[in-house]
Amino acid sequence: MPLKQVFLYLLLLFLGCGNLSIAQNKNFQEVKIHQLISQAWSDFKHSNFEKSLITSRVALNNAVLKGDNYLIAHSYKIIAGNYHELSEFDKAIFFYNKSLQYANKTDNDSIKYSLYNNLGNLYCFEKKQFNKGISYYKKSIAYGLKINDLKQVYFTNVNITWAYFDVGNFTEGFPFLKFINSNQISNGDKSTDIVVNMLNGMYFSHINDNKNANLYFKKAIKQRETIDEQSDLSYAHLEYSKFLTKIKNYKEAYYNLSLFNEITEQLYNEEKLKKASIAGFNLELDEYKREIDKIENEKLIQSQSLKKSKIIVVLFILISLTFLVLIFTLYKNIVIKKKANLELLKAKEIAEEASLLKSQFISTISHELRTPLYGVVGITNMLLEEHKELAKSQYLSSLKFSARYLLTLVNDILQINKIEENKVILENTVFNISDEIKMIKNSLSFLSKKNNNKILVDIDPDIPELLVGDKLRLGQILMNLISNALKFTKNGEITIIVSLVKKEQSNYFIEFQIKDNGIGIAETDQSKVFDEFVQVGRNNEDYQGTGLGLSIVKKLLQLFGSTISLKSKVGTGTSFAFIIPFEHSQEKNKIFNDEIDFDFKSNELYKVLVVEDNLINQLITRKIIEKNNFNCSVADDGFSAIDLLEKEEFDIILMDINMPSMNGFETTRRIRSKGIITPVVALTAFDKDEIAEEALSSGINDIIIKPFEPEKLFKIISELILEEKNVGC
Repeated sequence: MPLKQVFLYLLLLFLGCGNLSIAQNKNFQEVKIHQLISQAWSDFKHSNFEKSLITSRVALNNAVLKGDNYLIAHSYKIIAGNYHELSEFDKAIFFYNKSLQYANKTDNDSIKYSLYNNLGNLYCFEKKQFNKGISYYKKSIAYGLKINDLKQVYFTNVNITWAYFDVGNFTEGFPFLKFINSNQISNGDKSTDIVVNMLNGMYFSHINDNKNANLYFKKAIKQRETIDEQSDLSYAHLEYSKFLTKIKNYKEAYYNLSLFNEITEQLYNEEKLKKASIAGFNLELDEYKREIDKIENEKLIQSQSLKKSKIIVVLFILISLTFLVLIFTLYKNIVIKKKANLELLKAKEIAEEASLLKSQFISTISHELRTPLYGVVGITNMLLEEHKELAKSQYLSSLKFSARYLLTLVNDILQINKIEENKVILENTVFNISDEIKMIKNSLSFLSKKNNNKILVDIDPDIPELLVGDKLRLGQILMNLISNALKFTKNGEITIIVSLVKKEQSNYFIEFQIKDNGIGIAETDQSKVFDEFVQVGRNNEDYQGTGLGLSIVKKLLQLFGSTISLKSKVGTGTSFAFIIPFEHSQEKNKIFNDEIDFDFKSNELYKVLVVEDNLINQLITRKIIEKNNFNCSVADDGFSAIDLLEKEEFDIILMDINMPSMNGFETTRRIRSKGIITPVVALTAFDKDEIAEEALSSGINDIIIKPFEPEKLFKIISELILEEKNVGC
C-alpha cells in the first residue's frame, strides 16, 4: 500500500476511534504521572512491551497536558526503549530524538546522559554506524561526569567496550576493558557483572587464552539465578557458544546456543510482539493527533494573522507612498550633496597631500638641522674637555645652550607631528624614578642657575624603587613642565612632588606635582596654555620657547590615559598635576638589576669603523671613539667601507645613513651579502621611527640619533660586541 494511503487510513482510523482515547484531565496529578512512568519502566524491564507502551502512552498524554518537559521526555524515552527492543530501530531513533528535544528544555542532566547512552547502543549495535554511536557515548560520559554519577560513567564504558569487541576491534576496546575491570567493585552491579565477565571472556578468547576465557564465561552464566533481567544473560550464552565452537566443544556450544534461543523466545515471543505492535500503533495515532492539532492551531493563527495583514497592507501602501515622496526628496538632496562631496573629496586629497608634504618637510628639515647641530655640540664638548680653562667661558656655555635649545625645538616639532599622525607607541622598560628625576634636574641645572632658582624634590618612600613603564615619555613630560617652571620663575623654588595615590594589584598610581612660585598664569589664559604655539606672559619679558611644550605634555598624557590639572594665581605661582599608573614587576626588576652595573669602559681594545661623508662629523665621532681608547678607522662612503672591510676585521661599524652614491642601508646590505656579520650601528640625524623598519631589513643592529650622549653609544657598542662573541662561542 502506498505511503500516502497508509497515512490517510491511519488518519480515518484515528478520527473514527476517538472514543478510545484516554480522557484528558488538565489537573492530572504529577504524582500519578510519575507512578505511570514507573509502572511503564517496570513493564519494559520485564519485557512486557505491550503493557509498557500502553502505560507510557497514558503518561505521555497527561504529561503533555501538564506541560512538564521532564515528564514528556521520560515518557518518550520509555516508548523509544520499547521500539528499540522490538527491533523497530527507526521509530526508536525518532522517539529518542523527541525525548532529547524536551530533555534539552530542562536542567535534568541524568535523562540526557541516559538518552545519549541509548542512542550510542542503537547506532553501534543495530544501525552499524559505529563512529556515530561512539560520539553519542562520549556525550553520555560528559553528562555523567557533569552530574558526578560515576556508576553511569562506568556503565557507558561497559557499552563502549562491548561495541568495540562486537566489531572485532579488541585493540581499541582493551583500554576501556581495563577501566571497567579496575572499577567493577566500586561501580558495578549484578546486571553489569554478567556483561563484564562476558567481555573478559571475549577478550581472552581473542588472545587465545582459552583457560581464562572459559573461566570468565562460566562466571557470567553462573549469575543467571541472581538477576531478573535475562537479556544480557542470553548474550552471555551466545558469546560462550561462539567460544566453545572455536575450541571445537560442539556439544556444549550447541547447549548454550539452545539456552540463548530459549531466553530470546521467552523475551520476544510472537504473541507478545503482536500485542506490543498494536499498542505502538495506538501510540503513533496519538502522535499524529498531536501533529494535526498543531496544524489546526497554526491555521487558526494564520487566519487571525491574515485579518491583521489586510490592515497592514493598507498601512503599507500609505507608508510606501510616503516613502516614495521621501525617496524623491532624498534623490534631489543626494544629487546636490554628490556635487558637494566631489569638492570635499578633492579638498581631502589636497589636505592629505599637504599633510604628506608637511611630514616630509619636517623630516628633511629636522635631518638637515640635526647634522650641523651634531657638529656644534660635539666641537663645543671637545673644546670644554681639551681646554679645561674654558669651562667657565660664558661664550662656550651660551653656544652649548643655544645648540641644545635648537635641538629641543627640532625635537618638539617632530614630537607634535608624530603624535598627530598616531605614530607614538608607549614602551615598557624598567626604570628608577628617583634616578630619572635626578637626571632631569641635572640636565636643567644651567637653566636653573640662569634664573637663580632652586629645584626641590620630594618622593614618597612608599613608591617602589623600580617601576615598569615608558620612562622616555615620562621624562619628556617632566622635562617640559620643569623647564617651563624654570623659565617663568626668578629667584624662586620649583618643587617636584611624587606621591603614591593608590595601588591596584601590581599597578601603582603615582601623582606628579610640579609647583613654582613664579609669575603665575591669569585665569583667562589658563584654558589656552595647552594649545600649540601659544605662550602667555610675554608682555613684559621675552621668555624663550616655541609654545609647544605644554601641548606636547597634554598629548603625551592622553597616550597614558591621563589628564593634567592646572592651578595658578598671578604673582603667586603655578602648580601642574597628573597621575600615571606604573607596574611593579619582580621578574623585570631582576633583569634590570642584572644589567644596571654596566661598565662602559672596556679593558679590550676594540676596532671601530666609522662610515661618514661629513668631515666635521668624522672628526667628532673619531674623537669620541678614541677618547674611550678604541682604535678608529674612517671611510668616506659605502664603497670605501666595503673595500676596507675586505682587507681588515673590525669589532663594530658606525654607519651614517644619508651618504652620496650609496646610502647606509644599501652599504649594510652589501656588507651582509659578503657574509660579514660585524655589528652595524646607524648614526643618523633621521628620526628613529622613520628608518627603523628599513634598518632592520637591511641588517643594521641598532640606531642612535645625532646628537647623542657618548655613554649611550659606548653602552650599545659594548652590548653588541659582547652579544656577537657569545653567539660565536
